Parts: sequence; C-alpha cells; structure tokens
Amino acid sequence: MAKNLVIVESPAKAKTIQKFLGSNYKVIASNGHVRDLPKSQMGIDVDNDFEPKYITIRGKGELLAALRKEVKKADKVYLATDPDREGEAISWHLSIALNLADKKFKRITFNEITKNAVKNSIKQARDIDMNLVDAQQARRALDRLVGYEISPLLWAKIKRGLSAGRVQSVALRLICDREDEINNFIPEEYWTLNAIVTPGGSKKSFSAKLTKTPGGKADISSKQEMDKILKDLKGAKLTVKDIKNGKRIKKAPLPFTTSTLQQEAAKKLNFATGKTMRIAQQLYEGVDIKGHGSIGLITYLRTDSVRVSEEADAAARAYIGDKFGSSFVGSVNKKAGSGKKIQDAHEAIRPTDITLSPVIIKDALSKDQFKLYQMIYNRFLASRMADAVYDSDSLKLEFKGYEFSAVSTKLSFEGFMAVYAIEDEDDEHKNLFKNIDKKTIINVNSFDGQQHFTQPLPHYTEGSLVKQLEELGIGRPSTYAPTISTILARHYVVKEKKNIYVTELGEAVNQVMKKAFTVIVDTEFTANMESLLDNIEEGTIDWKTVIRNFYPDLDEAVKAANEELEHIKIEDEVTEEICPECGRNLVIKYGPHGKFMACPGFPECRFTKPYFEKIGVDCPKCGKDIVLKKTKKGRKYYGCIDNPECDFMSWARPSAVRCEKCGNIMLEKGNKLVCSDETCGFVCNKK
Repeated sequence: MAKNLVIVESPAKAKTIQKFLGSNYKVIASNGHVRDLPKSQMGIDVDNDFEPKYITIRGKGELLAALRKEVKKADKVYLATDPDREGEAISWHLSIALNLADKKFKRITFNEITKNAVKNSIKQARDIDMNLVDAQQARRALDRLVGYEISPLLWAKIKRGLSAGRVQSVALRLICDREDEINNFIPEEYWTLNAIVTPGGSKKSFSAKLTKTPGGKADISSKQEMDKILKDLKGAKLTVKDIKNGKRIKKAPLPFTTSTLQQEAAKKLNFATGKTMRIAQQLYEGVDIKGHGSIGLITYLRTDSVRVSEEADAAARAYIGDKFGSSFVGSVNKKAGSGKKIQDAHEAIRPTDITLSPVIIKDALSKDQFKLYQMIYNRFLASRMADAVYDSDSLKLEFKGYEFSAVSTKLSFEGFMAVYAIEDEDDEHKNLFKNIDKKTIINVNSFDGQQHFTQPLPHYTEGSLVKQLEELGIGRPSTYAPTISTILARHYVVKEKKNIYVTELGEAVNQVMKKAFTVIVDTEFTANMESLLDNIEEGTIDWKTVIRNFYPDLDEAVKAANEELEHIKIEDEVTEEICPECGRNLVIKYGPHGKFMACPGFPECRFTKPYFEKIGVDCPKCGKDIVLKKTKKGRKYYGCIDNPECDFMSWARPSAVRCEKCGNIMLEKGNKLVCSDETCGFVCNKK
C-alpha cells in the first residue's frame, strides 16, 4: 500500500506525476477548487472584519469523501497544486477540507512536470505559504465585493443578468475609450514623394524618399504643395550627397511570458487567449510521448518572468552549438528591459527538454498542440542564439536643397532567425548601393507623389488588449484570458475577425461605471491595487488592511449611485407597429444584444423582430430613412432601412448636413463634421 499521498488539481497531471514517483506514492486529483465563496450571497462578512464564508463547492462532496479515505490510509500527504497564488490557496482549502491539521502534510511545487523536478520538489517540501494564500483571498474578496455590490445596481439601471468586475470593468473601459477615439478621429491629408532612380552603369532602379526640402522637413499637406515641389524638381539631376556603410543588429527575442505567448499566438496562430491557455495547460500537465511515457512538455504557463534556469540555459546553448555551430550561440543570458515589477517566482515559458524538438514528437500531439509547442520551442531556442546581423547602407541624394534618402539592407548572418523569423524586415533594396560613390550619376526615371490620410489607432484585438493591460499593470498572467472571456460572454463586446468591438449593452454598462464608479474603472487605481496584492504576497501588508481601506469608498459610491443615478433602462416603449400574429402594438425591449421589438403578449405571443432606430437623416443613395443597425455579432453601424435593395452603410453616424465643397454626406466625428469622401477632406464644426 502506498505510504505517501500526492494531491494535484487535474487527472492529466496526476497521471504524469504517478509515473515519476513509483509504488510508494499514490497521486490523485482534486479537480480544481473544493471550497469557494457561495454564489447565492456575497460571502464576505462586512460586519465581521470582512471574514470570508467558504463552503464546499456543490458536487464536490463525494470527491472529498474519497479524498478523506485516501488521507487516512497515508502516512504523509503532499499538496502539489499549481505553483502560484491560486494553487497555494487550493492547497490551503484542501488542508482544511481534508482535516490535515493532525496529519503529516507538506506543500510541494514544481515549475515543470518532469521526473527530476517532481522528485526534487519532494526533497524541498515546505509548509503552506500563507502570504500567497492571503494575496489570493484579498483578490477574491475585492472581486466579490465589487461584483456583488455593483451588479444589482446594473440590474436596476439597465437589465438583469449583467455583472461588473474590478478588472473586467477597466478592460471594458479601455475598449470603449478606444472606440470613442476611432469614432471621433478626423483624418488629416498628407503626401509622400518618391524618386524612381537608376544609378549610372546599372540596369536596376530603386526608389528614394523625399526627406527634406529647402524649407526643412518634407511635410507635404496638400496637392498644391506637392505640385509646387514637382515643379521645382522638373528636370532634376540628383547627386550623391552622402553614402554610409554599416551593420545593423536585430536582437534575439526574449523567451515567452504568459502575456507575450498570448499575443504571439493570437498574431501567428489566430488563437484566442482562452484557447492558448487551454492548450498550454495540456502541454504543461503532460502528453504521452513514445519512449518517454507521459511527460510535461513546457514549464509553468502563468508567469511574467523571462528568467531561465542555469541548467536549461546551458542545455539549450549546447544543443545550438551542436546543431548550428558555435557562432550561433548567444553570448549573454538576456533579461527583460521593462522597469515594471516582475513576479520572478517562475521561469519563462520554455520546453522542459530541448532535445524533444517539435518534429520528433509531432505524432504525439494534436494539430493545435503541435503549433503552440513549436512556437514556444523555437522562441526559447532563438532566445539563446546569437543576434542577426545585416549589412546596412544609407544613401542621400540631393538637388537644390531637396534631399532624398534610401536604405539598403542585406542579411549577412541570420543568427536566431535560422529558427524564429521576425516580421517587418526592410531589405527591399537588397544591397543595391555597393557600386555607388559620390561620383556616380543618378538618373531620375520619374517622381511618384501619393496622397495619404492619417489613420486612427486600430481596434483592440485580444493580443493587443492583453499587451495594454500588462503595460498598465492591470491584472496578472492568470487573469488576462478570464477577463476577456467574461466581457465576451456578457455580450459587452464582440469579436469580428480578430477585432474587438463594444456593443450597445457594453456602452450602457460602461456609462454607468464611469458615472457612478469613477475609481473602480480608473486604470491607475486598478494597477495600484495589483501592487498592493503583490505586497500581501511579500508579507509587507495585511490582506484585510487592503479590504478595510477599499470598502468604505465602494459602499459610499453604491449608495450614492442608487439614489442619484438616472436610469439608463427605458421602460417598454409602445410603437405604432402592429403584431402580425395577435394585433397588439409592438413594444421596444432591451435584450442581451441590445434593443428589439416584441409583442407585449409574451408568453402567449412570442413574435419578435429587429428594431431599427431612425436617426432623422435621408439615405444619400435612395432617399429613404437611415437607421441604426447591428451586425450579426452586435457591432453598431448605420444603413439604409431598405437594405438589401439599397447597400448604403457607414460605421460613423451620418449627418443631415451636406458637404459645402463636394455635396457628399457628412459624418459626425465628436464635435466635428467630416466629409464622407476622404479625398475631399472638408471639415466643419457641428451646428
């Protein structure tokens, strides 16, 4: 009979670890948390110094009974949940639920699920770290107080079933603010000019960009300015003003953190953040590999550190030297350049065994597992390799104070790029300047002047939202994916292709939060709260002190909002349209995706139809009403009520005012009106 009991969260993890420990150990799974705050009530006793009220999670009774039986049989119990705050909290809850106080029990952690790591963790078994537990309790309590205090307010002011959250509400605000920036953005015209030239004695031409005029920088804002410059340059003969030959270094990338893994998987693999974390969890917990058995393929997936163990670093460098040659081995162990606080408890995300290349184990992995493992493997390998080196030549051409510049690059040593390609390379000229000197005649074939318009910041994607949250210090590696999943599930935002758009419902929730709970949705406040949680983890502040200081302001804001905030919710508005099934007047209702028309006779009559809000502007194509519509996923736009017969549509709200310059329809951009024809560029103030 096994003398030692090891408890982990997941069956997959249990299966992998059991093979490493042998018959003296029995490894079983708790299937995640066993105790939590009740769903039916707040579960934080505000009147008793914010004491949490933990209960056994519904459906876990039989599992706990089975675990208690195993505990009685064992001489010693090891709690081996994940190596982070939440994992520490699960171990603490297990110790209470399984009555381990009178039992020999220890906490063990490992950054990777390999034989050496697991066995070493048992040698370094320790007590439960209550600082980590308290940091998790503080996060849970803060989130519960915010959610259970504010959510009922949203039900009263907008509709039932909504929720607010300490981090999710800030993420929603970021998305709404970006949407406002895009909607209010006014494009500005600018021009660029390129000279298409051929050096004397050469058959290959290239382009050189105008970078300087006799008056200074080449800022061309209108066609009139462009025409004047082209007139000045008529018959121009360019001479070589300067040519420089040099080297350009492209540094090897850092290994992945949770944030950068999610960003890169979104960009290169088109994975949602939740999918990335789910697959990474599978790779971490263990995969059956022929000749190796079940083995964890990557280190722990929730980390914001780029640190790599000396052993893994040495193994990777030796592997690179054998496979690529000594010149490809990187010279130093790279560190993050960010000044922000890094939780350095874990290593970067890396393969556990550098000899298990993606090609070798491809047959043991699913298609998505292979893609993610290959990206993690190659990124880590690249991080230990030498920088890439380019030959970089710059050329300056001149005519009467006008200066044109061109850059020529050629990869001379690929370094890390042998395994991990970096986008946005600018080697389009491919070393065309090697035979050019100051005596070379430069023939101008033509000038290419192009009109452009400035563009607003792009809509957030999951990857760019994670990056922004990380840069602002909002949330931690374990919270990015759940935060995005929550606001998508609540229909506050929608995804179309990769872009995230706010819905009408999301706008309504954000308005309430900004008006009534300014502090809660303030990015600096939320980032500061994360720092306080870090201080709790480090043992420098008591967790209840944070709650005691936070709650009075929240409570006061909730009371004020209940008394003063105007209802955003509009009671069912009766329309003149008649229900075709029962003859009642249809009413306007508010659903998860926004407004719709329905029969007031529900549930006897269930007729519904889309609601189109007229904006009081005629369609420029057919003269019928323009209405506010939504895409299938809930993104707002303006279109003709006669669609599909008339295909007019606009993301910006059309105005009844016509352009004074060209007669086209004008679009509302904040307090300005902008011509819908970008080439016209007419802008005026709203009247």
